[in-house]
Amino acid sequence: MGARKHRGLFAVLLLLSASVVCFAQQQKVVDRVVVRVEEDIILQSDVEQLARYQILVDGKSESETRILDRLIDQWIVRKEAEASHFPGPVKADVDRGLQRLERSFAKKEDFDAQRKKAGISEGELLQIVTAQAYLSNYLDSRFRPTVQVDEKAIQDFYDTAVIPRAKARGQEPPSFDAARDLIQEALTERGINEQADKWLTESRTRLSITKFSNEGGA
Repeated sequence: MGARKHRGLFAVLLLLSASVVCFAQQQKVVDRVVVRVEEDIILQSDVEQLARYQILVDGKSESETRILDRLIDQWIVRKEAEASHFPGPVKADVDRGLQRLERSFAKKEDFDAQRKKAGISEGELLQIVTAQAYLSNYLDSRFRPTVQVDEKAIQDFYDTAVIPRAKARGQEPPSFDAARDLIQEALTERGINEQADKWLTESRTRLSITKFSNEGGA
């Protein structure tokens, strides 16, 4: 009787082992390598996570090709930041990122509903926003000092963007003095983005980047 029990237990363990192996093999197929950057890899799960986040923010996601490009750019910025020992974001930075995202919805309930619809947990969202704050802070610290916004650019933006936008909404445009600081910051951020895009484009040419097809070939 005891021997039969041991044989039965052994059979169960074999079945469980086979199930674990089968599950692991399935995981390898689902979470495959889609890009190799230098000695690092980007996984399909990374692509899917960013796609879900885009659905939360914009209601839709970009193409997989565009998402891969964004992930490669994030890799470049993160590696550069880590190499320079750039400090991680403080809690206030992360909180502002979360609040900014929530305020893009009419109500907190709408935000929560969209987050769940996109398939993003609260923990996953915190992880994404924290990573974004880190990368954004680094780019800001690297390029802001070199961005110069003159008075003419601020005045032109006020005349060609602020006033027409207010009139289109049937609103009285704010005075130039009231809008000046906001315009200057918007133009500064535009300059940071332009310089960052140029730097990322140049950085890509110096990297070994391999994209893999669905079949696993290059």
